[in-house]
Amino acid sequence: MIDKPKTRKYLRAMRRNFGAPLVVVLLALVLALPGSGPLAAAVVEEANGGKAGEILDLKPLLVPGRVTVIDFYSPFCPPCRALAPLMEQLAAKRADLAIKKVNINRPGVQGIDWRSPLAQQYSIRTVPFLAIFNPRGKLVAKGQAAMQQMQHWLKEAGLLSP
Repeated sequence: MIDKPKTRKYLRAMRRNFGAPLVVVLLALVLALPGSGPLAAAVVEEANGGKAGEILDLKPLLVPGRVTVIDFYSPFCPPCRALAPLMEQLAAKRADLAIKKVNINRPGVQGIDWRSPLAQQYSIRTVPFLAIFNPRGKLVAKGQAAMQQMQHWLKEAGLLSP
Protein backbone atom coordinates (compact mmCIF):
# COMPACT_ATOMS: atom_id res chain seq x y z
CA MET A 1 0.00 0.00 0.00
CA ILE A 2 1.26 3.49 -0.80
CA ASP A 3 1.99 5.74 2.20
CA LYS A 4 0.58 9.09 0.97
CA PRO A 5 2.35 11.39 3.49
CA LYS A 6 5.74 9.79 2.76
CA THR A 7 5.06 9.98 -0.98
CA ARG A 8 4.21 13.70 -0.75
CA LYS A 9 7.37 14.38 1.25
CA TYR A 10 9.46 12.44 -1.28
CA LEU A 11 7.91 14.28 -4.24
CA ARG A 12 8.53 17.68 -2.60
CA ALA A 13 12.19 16.74 -2.09
CA MET A 14 12.46 15.56 -5.71
CA ARG A 15 10.96 18.86 -6.94
CA ARG A 16 13.44 20.87 -4.89
CA ASN A 17 16.40 18.88 -6.18
CA PHE A 18 15.45 18.12 -9.79
CA GLY A 19 12.58 20.40 -10.80
CA ALA A 20 8.88 19.77 -11.36
CA PRO A 21 9.03 18.49 -14.99
CA LEU A 22 11.34 15.61 -14.08
CA VAL A 23 9.14 14.60 -11.14
CA VAL A 24 6.09 14.46 -13.42
CA VAL A 25 7.93 12.26 -15.93
CA LEU A 26 9.19 9.92 -13.17
CA LEU A 27 5.73 9.63 -11.63
CA ALA A 28 4.21 8.83 -15.05
CA LEU A 29 6.82 6.13 -15.61
CA VAL A 30 6.16 4.54 -12.21
CA LEU A 31 2.40 4.53 -12.77
CA ALA A 32 2.93 2.91 -16.18
CA LEU A 33 4.84 -0.03 -14.69
CA PRO A 34 2.93 -3.33 -14.58
CA GLY A 35 1.34 -3.91 -11.19
CA SER A 36 1.47 -0.28 -10.11
CA GLY A 37 -0.97 2.57 -9.98
CA PRO A 38 -4.74 2.61 -9.63
CA LEU A 39 -5.37 0.94 -12.99
CA ALA A 40 -3.02 -1.99 -12.55
CA ALA A 41 -4.39 -5.21 -13.98
CA ALA A 42 -6.20 -7.55 -11.66
CA VAL A 43 -4.42 -10.70 -10.59
CA VAL A 44 -5.64 -14.23 -10.03
CA GLU A 45 -3.66 -15.75 -7.19
CA GLU A 46 -3.68 -18.86 -5.06
CA ALA A 47 -4.74 -17.68 -1.60
CA ASN A 48 -4.10 -20.73 0.56
CA GLY A 49 -1.06 -22.36 -1.02
CA GLY A 50 0.64 -24.68 1.44
CA LYS A 51 -2.48 -24.72 3.63
CA ALA A 52 -4.99 -26.18 1.19
CA GLY A 53 -8.13 -27.51 2.84
CA GLU A 54 -7.37 -25.87 6.20
CA ILE A 55 -9.62 -23.38 7.98
CA LEU A 56 -9.11 -19.91 6.53
CA ASP A 57 -10.08 -16.36 7.46
CA LEU A 58 -11.22 -14.55 4.31
CA LYS A 59 -10.82 -10.98 5.61
CA PRO A 60 -7.05 -10.80 4.94
CA LEU A 61 -7.70 -11.91 1.35
CA LEU A 62 -9.94 -8.93 0.55
CA VAL A 63 -8.33 -6.17 -1.52
CA PRO A 64 -9.45 -2.67 -0.45
CA GLY A 65 -10.73 -0.61 -3.36
CA ARG A 66 -11.35 -3.62 -5.60
CA VAL A 67 -14.14 -6.13 -5.98
CA THR A 68 -12.70 -9.35 -4.54
CA VAL A 69 -13.86 -12.70 -5.86
CA ILE A 70 -13.03 -15.72 -3.72
CA ASP A 71 -13.09 -18.87 -5.86
CA PHE A 72 -13.37 -22.02 -3.74
CA TYR A 73 -12.31 -24.89 -5.99
CA SER A 74 -10.97 -28.44 -6.12
CA PRO A 75 -8.27 -29.53 -8.55
CA PHE A 76 -10.45 -32.63 -9.17
CA CYS A 77 -13.44 -30.56 -10.33
CA PRO A 78 -13.81 -30.35 -14.15
CA PRO A 79 -16.01 -27.18 -14.06
CA CYS A 80 -13.41 -25.54 -11.77
CA ARG A 81 -10.65 -26.32 -14.26
CA ALA A 82 -12.79 -24.97 -17.12
CA LEU A 83 -13.59 -21.74 -15.26
CA ALA A 84 -9.98 -21.00 -14.21
CA PRO A 85 -8.63 -19.76 -17.57
CA LEU A 86 -11.76 -17.66 -18.15
CA MET A 87 -11.24 -15.96 -14.79
CA GLU A 88 -7.59 -15.30 -15.69
CA GLN A 89 -8.67 -13.66 -18.94
CA LEU A 90 -11.34 -11.65 -17.13
CA ALA A 91 -8.78 -10.45 -14.58
CA ALA A 92 -6.56 -9.26 -17.44
CA LYS A 93 -9.45 -7.15 -18.75
CA ARG A 94 -10.81 -5.86 -15.43
CA ALA A 95 -8.41 -3.88 -13.24
CA ASP A 96 -11.16 -3.43 -10.64
CA LEU A 97 -11.16 -7.16 -9.77
CA ALA A 98 -9.02 -9.19 -7.40
CA ILE A 99 -9.56 -12.93 -7.79
CA LYS A 100 -8.35 -15.23 -5.02
CA LYS A 101 -8.42 -18.99 -5.58
CA VAL A 102 -8.92 -21.14 -2.49
CA ASN A 103 -8.29 -24.89 -2.78
CA ILE A 104 -10.71 -26.86 -0.57
CA ASN A 105 -8.74 -30.12 -0.93
CA ARG A 106 -6.36 -31.29 1.77
CA PRO A 107 -3.04 -32.62 0.48
CA GLY A 108 -3.21 -36.27 -0.54
CA VAL A 109 -7.01 -36.42 -0.83
CA GLN A 110 -8.09 -37.75 -4.24
CA GLY A 111 -11.39 -36.42 -5.56
CA ILE A 112 -13.30 -33.43 -4.26
CA ASP A 113 -12.64 -33.13 -0.52
CA TRP A 114 -16.10 -32.35 0.84
CA ARG A 115 -14.94 -33.24 4.37
CA SER A 116 -12.03 -30.83 4.51
CA PRO A 117 -12.08 -28.33 7.40
CA LEU A 118 -12.33 -25.51 4.83
CA ALA A 119 -15.34 -27.02 3.03
CA GLN A 120 -17.01 -27.57 6.41
CA GLN A 121 -16.17 -24.04 7.63
CA TYR A 122 -17.97 -22.38 4.71
CA SER A 123 -20.60 -25.13 4.17
CA ILE A 124 -19.39 -25.69 0.63
CA ARG A 125 -21.55 -28.29 -1.09
CA THR A 126 -20.75 -27.46 -4.72
CA VAL A 127 -17.63 -26.33 -6.55
CA PRO A 128 -16.80 -23.99 -8.01
CA PHE A 129 -18.24 -21.90 -5.18
CA LEU A 130 -17.77 -18.14 -5.47
CA ALA A 131 -18.06 -15.34 -2.92
CA ILE A 132 -17.98 -11.72 -4.15
CA PHE A 133 -17.07 -8.81 -1.87
CA ASN A 134 -17.48 -5.14 -2.79
CA PRO A 135 -14.50 -2.71 -2.67
CA ARG A 136 -15.31 -1.95 1.00
CA GLY A 137 -15.12 -5.66 1.93
CA LYS A 138 -18.85 -6.36 2.27
CA LEU A 139 -20.13 -9.71 0.99
CA VAL A 140 -22.51 -8.95 -1.90
CA ALA A 141 -23.08 -12.41 -3.43
CA LYS A 142 -22.17 -16.03 -2.85
CA GLY A 143 -23.00 -19.41 -4.31
CA GLN A 144 -25.42 -19.38 -7.25
CA ALA A 145 -25.90 -15.59 -7.17
CA ALA A 146 -22.14 -15.06 -7.34
CA MET A 147 -21.83 -17.57 -10.19
CA GLN A 148 -24.53 -15.70 -12.12
CA GLN A 149 -22.63 -12.43 -11.57
CA MET A 150 -19.42 -14.07 -12.81
CA GLN A 151 -21.21 -15.36 -15.93
CA HIS A 152 -22.53 -11.83 -16.54
CA TRP A 153 -18.99 -10.38 -16.27
CA LEU A 154 -17.60 -13.07 -18.59
CA LYS A 155 -20.31 -12.33 -21.18
CA GLU A 156 -19.67 -8.58 -20.85
CA ALA A 157 -15.97 -9.17 -21.49
CA GLY A 158 -16.75 -11.32 -24.56
CA LEU A 159 -15.30 -14.44 -22.92
CA LEU A 160 -18.57 -16.37 -22.80
CA SER A 161 -21.21 -16.52 -25.51
CA PRO A 162 -24.52 -14.88 -24.65
